[in-house]
Amino acid sequence: MLSAEALKNYITQGLTCEHVQVLGDDGQHFEAVIVSPLFVGKNMVQQHQLVYQALGGRMHEEIHALSMRTFTPEAWARLNATL
Repeated sequence: MLSAEALKNYITQGLTCEHVQVLGDDGQHFEAVIVSPLFVGKNMVQQHQLVYQALGGRMHEEIHALSMRTFTPEAWARLNATL
């Protein structure tokens, strides 16, 4: 069974990230917040594709469901400034 921490490590190993938070406690369904400079200039679908590329075959083998919120560093800073 996959842990949230292992999934976080998979993401950070395959993608340059400034912040990654992964939640999930059943080993198959996860929620992630991912902040990466590689997302700049890309739409949400393209950002998610970068994450899927970083995860490779794990998306089909180990991970049943992954809900993502992706942000550029600038968008993440704006969001946190309003909190």
